[in-house]
Amino acid sequence: MKKSREVKVVMLAGGVGGAKLAKGLDQLADIQLSIIGNVGDDEAFHGLWVSPDIDTLTYTLAGIINTSQGWGLQDETKNALSMLEILKNETWMMLGDKDFGIHIYRTERRNRGDKPSDIAIDIAMKLKVKSKILLPTNDVVQTKIKTGTGWLSFQEYFVKEKCLPKVLDINYEGAKEAKVTSECIEAIQSADLIVIAPSNPILSICPILSIQGIKEELVNTKAPVIAVSPLISGKAIKGPAVQVMKDLGKRADPFGVACFYSDFCKTFVLDARDKELKNHFDADGYNSFFTNIYMENIDDKVRLAKYVIDLYRNNFEIIK
Repeated sequence: MKKSREVKVVMLAGGVGGAKLAKGLDQLADIQLSIIGNVGDDEAFHGLWVSPDIDTLTYTLAGIINTSQGWGLQDETKNALSMLEILKNETWMMLGDKDFGIHIYRTERRNRGDKPSDIAIDIAMKLKVKSKILLPTNDVVQTKIKTGTGWLSFQEYFVKEKCLPKVLDINYEGAKEAKVTSECIEAIQSADLIVIAPSNPILSICPILSIQGIKEELVNTKAPVIAVSPLISGKAIKGPAVQVMKDLGKRADPFGVACFYSDFCKTFVLDARDKELKNHFDADGYNSFFTNIYMENIDDKVRLAKYVIDLYRNNFEIIK
């Protein structure tokens, strides 16, 4: 067993599911949390650079997220969007007025040549976020989805088309050329524990892993890596994870999720309702632990976060 007064945790996370567990970890007093967020969803709208997953993480940890929908800001208005509709602009990407303020600030600084990673850190700091939100790269990496009508950006697939088209292929455009940020490398190298959030493996986590240097650091880390399943009883808690996995011919259950991380992760937290999969995990040499992973409120988020940290502290010799 390994004990530590303060555990340095690095979590790879997408938007809503990742933000929920991040909120739980952020509430624990003895945790120093750094979150490497997904930038594959980023896209320009109305001349502004929008970072949906990074903003969802930031708004959640700042306590200003619209909890009823899991994204966007509380008490939001849509006056700017209404005017754009009058002007016959496309407005399928829902952006609130306060949300526009964040995108204006981000875009102005990007246009001045400021590093996106610095901008993300400064936004989080000004919104009084305690944990660190790190970008995996300062270069543009965008998830593209091939459908029967051609290639779509992530937001076109997810928001405009409502995840309805069959997914034929995925490409993380720009990932091969992208340079990983030094902050990410330093965070992984100094981590006591690395957590893979319950986020969509293909659309949220793999865009991060596709950036050269990150997966290599995870393979070589001496810190335990724990992945939390985004699926319960063959269903995604939120989003199109199951359908995308099926469309691409992947096994669409928690064991299928584990296969995406098999190069660097041997410990998985699954919902108690998936206990029948234990034999599959045992047969491949994985550690599997079962609990209630559904997060509906802050108590659920803290409970699951504490469960993951207790796994690290009480089972270190097993999961290391």
